[in-house]
Amino acid sequence: MATGRTHRPATRSRGIPEATVARLPLYLRALTALSERSVPTVSSEELAAAAGVNSAKLRKDFSYLGSYGTRGVGYDVEYLVYQISRELGLTQDWPVVIVGIGNLGAALANYGGFASRGFRVAALIDADPAMAGKPVAGIPVQHTDDLEKIITDNGVSIGVIATPAGAAQPVCDRLVAAGVTSILNFAPTVLTVPDGVDVRKVDLSIELQILAFHEQRKAGEEHEATAAPAVAHRESTEQGPDGDVPAVMPA
Repeated sequence: MATGRTHRPATRSRGIPEATVARLPLYLRALTALSERSVPTVSSEELAAAAGVNSAKLRKDFSYLGSYGTRGVGYDVEYLVYQISRELGLTQDWPVVIVGIGNLGAALANYGGFASRGFRVAALIDADPAMAGKPVAGIPVQHTDDLEKIITDNGVSIGVIATPAGAAQPVCDRLVAAGVTSILNFAPTVLTVPDGVDVRKVDLSIELQILAFHEQRKAGEEHEATAAPAVAHRESTEQGPDGDVPAVMPA
């Protein structure tokens, strides 16, 4: 979920749709796995299957990048990794701050995938004075009193909010005022931001509720599938009062 005006002038000038941008990380993850296995080329069908999309959509997405592959050969894996990384802005170092170092914030701080994907955790920030100075993932936690200075000193434009819901909006306001223009929000609340600031929301409870909906629907379908034969059998064997006429006649 994005709030505020999308701030990607380079991408917009190239005419790449937001739906395509959202799929580029999926392609990059699949391509990176292929690269680690020293696979030189990949077909659109194989890459689409690995990324979880259909091949026609993949080819359309790559056409926006000016990459069409080679007939009979496919796509060059290393070149696509570079091309997508460049388009996503991952060929440069992005300093990130994480605000809220509870269980979730600490888990994010310990996530090893940031560095390999072009992101560097520049600072960990928490409102609890008892947390100040404690190392998490080798980085000392700093107090929220110093938030603005931390943002300025590290040239941070991306902030991660992992605070309780009630603290998220005030933290967001301070991040934006300090110059942060992109926010990844893990707090269970909707943030209000000005134009020019991007917000991506990750709500684990919502995702679980959606999965619960699908599980309930699958259980209902299974129940109907097992109940239907029993009903049909009962209707065909029941007899009328004379013992020879079905109680339920076919239409």
